[in-house]
This record gives sequence, structure tokens and C-alpha cells, in this order.
Amino acid sequence: MPPLISEARRAAASFSEAEAMRYARHFILPEVGREGQRCLKAASILLVGAGGLGSPAALHLAAAGIGRLGLVDPDRVDASNLHRQVLHGTRDLGRPKVQSAADRLRDLNPDLQLDLHEVRLSAENAVGMIASYDLVLDGTDNFPTRYLVNDACVLGKKPNVYAAIFRFEGQASVFAPILGGPCYRCLFPEPPPPGSVPSCAEGGVLGVLPGLLGTIQATEAIKLILGLGAPLLGRLLLYDALAMRFREMILRRNPDCPICGARPTITQLMNQPDACPSAPTADTITVEELKRRLDAQEDFDLVDVREPSEWAIAHLPRARHIPLGELAKRWGELDPERALVVYCKMGMRSGKALQLLKQHGFHRVRNLEGGLDAWATRMDPKMPRY
Repeated sequence: MPPLISEARRAAASFSEAEAMRYARHFILPEVGREGQRCLKAASILLVGAGGLGSPAALHLAAAGIGRLGLVDPDRVDASNLHRQVLHGTRDLGRPKVQSAADRLRDLNPDLQLDLHEVRLSAENAVGMIASYDLVLDGTDNFPTRYLVNDACVLGKKPNVYAAIFRFEGQASVFAPILGGPCYRCLFPEPPPPGSVPSCAEGGVLGVLPGLLGTIQATEAIKLILGLGAPLLGRLLLYDALAMRFREMILRRNPDCPICGARPTITQLMNQPDACPSAPTADTITVEELKRRLDAQEDFDLVDVREPSEWAIAHLPRARHIPLGELAKRWGELDPERALVVYCKMGMRSGKALQLLKQHGFHRVRNLEGGLDAWATRMDPKMPRY
């Protein structure tokens, strides 16, 4: 596999005495050497997300001597990030993640060129943003952005170094039709229906898990830049932390893929619908309306469908606790004639609870839009968030 960086760009890269000392252990690797380190210094990588996956990836890429990194993230550092997002610290709470990340990365490697994009990746800016980078590292945590990254990379002819995590498991691959491999849509042609797949915010994630997967992404990016070894092209690496076991699936390019197939139907970027829609419907209630009803002591039932460990962290006054997994056998404890509000952390599990209750004759049930997280953000800032 040839390196991604042209000979002319490699030749233009030079090292100061301090840099030569910094990369001495690379220089003595025959597979890397000075020429390989020139490749790394001449390379540019766009990291989409400065969170759990982006943190270790950015740290290792900066330390390895990548010349230019772009960071895309619109969010600010929250206390619930710190158990896994190792770019950021307690003193960074409330700061934009790209600014917090930049301080840490410049301290790690003062020669690093950083491009900070404190914006959300969108159909309007994605192709233009990735155009000046050699490859993209996908550190996103939601399906709309994941599909957007894939599609922008296919249309922009850039390799996409992918990883995803959930609870105790992770996966990684390199999606690059430009290198003869499949893209993400070859594996999953369409996003899952909104609300059908829980996010890490709903299901949780082991703090060290993104550290491993993000490091794998950094490794794959460096291999692609140097033209070393066998990248995860056409392979999906699966990791189970509890069993400490790696498995591998062979992926093949789908000739009918909607974007990289023989007759593509996707020829331009489109914003994907949010997998966790928050727009109110007739079946939802806002946290503001719920607070008004609680303050007015209106007569209705309030049910928390989260897990016991979550209930112990925080819950709403007047709520009764029936975990979603127990609701099918405990719905008889509730009166179908009474008004009922259900909630979870973000609104996804309680949406499933609402549908289950409607099937059993509850027609006055509503789901708390945004869940307990929205309550803590907008109604009670002192409530613990997780």
C-alpha cells in the first residue's frame, strides 16, 4: 500500500533539532525512519468529535508528529464527559471542547498546526471542510453525523477511519472506496429508525473503552499515511472488553451501495434526521409544562422507567420507579384512566414505555421530552447529571 503523502510534500517537511530528538524512537524504526516521519509531518487529519474517541486519537496523533490536525466539535466540556474524554480536565468545565483540546495538544506538541472548527458538521459544510485533509477520523457518537461523515468522505474521495462504542463493546474499520474497500453504507445502507438504538448517554459506556478504540483509530491513520502494514480495509474489528476478546468480520463492497455502488442514488450530501428527535408531539410533554403541573399539584401519575442505578443518582419528586424491563409485567399497578407521564434519561426508553402502555389501554400517557437530562439542564441545574 503506497503512502497517502506525495513525495513532493514529504520532501518539503524538515525537522528542527528539538523535533529530531522528540521523534528519535521513530527514526530508529526501519519501517518509519526520517522519511516516514516526514510523511507524518506533512500529513493532515480531520477529527470529527473531540470526545471519547477523539481524545485518545488526537493525543496519539499529535504525539506521533502529525503536522496538522483539524478538530470539529460544537460542544462544551461537561462533568459527565470526564470519565472517558481524557483531552479535558476539571478546570475545562464549561469551555468549548475544541479550545480545551487545543490547549492540551499544544502543550503535548508545540509544533502541531491546529484548525479549530467549533461547529456542528452538516451537509452544508462537510465536503468543504474535509477537502484540505488527507483523511478523516470519525469520533462521532450519533448516527446522523456518522452517515454524514461517510457520505462526505466517499464524495470527497477521502479515507474514513471509523470506530464506535457502546457499554463494554467497540468496533473499528477503515471505510475507503477510493482505496478499493467498502464504505459505511455498504455495511448499513440506511440509519436505524429514530429511537430504535440507545446511545451511550442512555446505555452507558465503560470509561476506558473509547481509549482503546480511539488508539486503534490513530494507529490505522498512521498506517495509512505511512503505507505500512494491513489496514482495516474490508475488515470490521469487534472488541468485547468483558471477555477481553477481539473478533473480525470480513466486509465486502456492495455493488448496490446507494453512494459507492455501480449506480449511486446519493450524489450530494443531505442532513440525516436526528436519531433522538426532540420536537414535541401530542404524546410528549416539555419539562416546563411538567414543572407547572407539579407546582400546581395536579393529579397525575409520574413513572421513572430507568434502571435502579440511575434512579439512585437522581429522580423527580412524586415519581414511582418501574424500570422499562419490568413494565410489561407491572403495568397492572397503574390506573389506565389516570393521566400519566413517563420519563427516562433522554426520552428514548420512555418513548418505548409509552407505546407499551398504549397497547394496554393507557390513552392519557405522555413522554417527558428530553427526559431527566432536560429537567436537570433547564429546571434544576443542581440535579446530578450522568
